[in-house]
Amino acid sequence: MNVVALSKDDQHRFSKVPAEQLTFRAGYGIEGDTHAGTTVQHRSRVKVDPTQPNLRQVHLIAAETLEELRADGFDVQAATLGENVLTLGVDLLSLPTDTVLQLGDSVQLRITGLRNPCAQLDHYQKGLTAALLDRDADGKLIRKAGVMAVVEAGGTVQTGDVIAVQLPTQPHRSLEPV
Repeated sequence: MNVVALSKDDQHRFSKVPAEQLTFRAGYGIEGDTHAGTTVQHRSRVKVDPTQPNLRQVHLIAAETLEELRADGFDVQAATLGENVLTLGVDLLSLPTDTVLQLGDSVQLRITGLRNPCAQLDHYQKGLTAALLDRDADGKLIRKAGVMAVVEAGGTVQTGDVIAVQLPTQPHRSLEPV
């Protein structure tokens, strides 16, 4: 389990800019990323209530998801879906809320919930929103656009750093959109 790619952007754009390393600040997010902050930074959420706590400081998505999308004909690479951290070997979508991911030696991210695929995906490539949604056997919506997290412990992460998973105490809560 490791970090495959990193990215950030200091402006609200769909895709981010690849980086070899990122600096994470506890309670704040990633230095130089537009979504960093103690209060919500996503424009749609700011319109509703700009004082909400920022539960979306860091966006993580699995490299396996991008591979599936490419197999379905989509042109997606690291950073194109706006993620900060591209992981390999971590089943992000199956983890419970409040799981802590340790990236490298010091950075700890607490998973707060699922990223909800939005219409911007279809502006990037037609059909991408639907490709990141599915239904389980009971008809429940499955969101596959990655997970959101907050920074619990800061530091620097580089491409290739190892990821360790620390599950929260039981009972586990399933991930919900944040």
